[in-house]
Amino acid sequence: MTQFDPSTLSGATVRSASGDKIGTVAQVYVDDRTSQPEWVTVKAGRLGAKESFVPLAASRFDGGELVVDASKKEVSAAPKIDDEGHLSEQDEAEIYRYYGISDRRAGGNAAAGVETNAAVGRDASGPNTDDAMTRSEEHLVAGTEQIEAGRARLRKYVVTETQRVDVPVSHEEVRLEREPITDANRDAAYSGGEITDEEHELTLRAERPVVSTETEPVERVRLGKETVTGRETVSGEVRKEQVELDDPTGTARDR
Repeated sequence: MTQFDPSTLSGATVRSASGDKIGTVAQVYVDDRTSQPEWVTVKAGRLGAKESFVPLAASRFDGGELVVDASKKEVSAAPKIDDEGHLSEQDEAEIYRYYGISDRRAGGNAAAGVETNAAVGRDASGPNTDDAMTRSEEHLVAGTEQIEAGRARLRKYVVTETQRVDVPVSHEEVRLEREPITDANRDAAYSGGEITDEEHELTLRAERPVVSTETEPVERVRLGKETVTGRETVSGEVRKEQVELDDPTGTARDR
């Protein structure tokens, strides 16, 4: 049988030979004659469930885990014995029969009891530790992450407005011109009848304003962005461990 150190067994993960996790070692039982670990109880994690006994025969350590020669189903269905810290020879025989293991020791079975002095500084809440405990604190780690804060959209639309433009315009007006009879116009003056009816017609012209539109580019418009840096205060809850000393003697000092 492989020799085991009780301090490495306590709290170790227990797996079957096929790799299924069965639970964790809760208690280590040593042989009353040899003081060598012979049994462990396995806690499967179900609240209120009793611990199952598993023999260390044919068991081995692999990567810090205890690999036992039993399946998860076998361990779960193993007899649950109210041992009160000690197994009788009859209890051991019953569990050996369940796992199909014959008595491997000459002279019959010997009782086994819980290992109570496996290591100095035992952690009452779990596996063995060294002779000190580590106190830890949480602290906030602040950083930033990129998120989408919104979107800007550039669009153009048409509006109509009234513009006024002064346009110079001209027109023709009638002006009556009189000239005396002179040697220069005498022949024209006497070329007609003495007394006659006549009409003269003159076409007058005028300008009027004409309005049209033409399109011309006036500017280019685009979207841009700039980074503005500010400061924000964040807060969160952190936990820290406190250590208190229960010293009934009143002689301890904090150094």
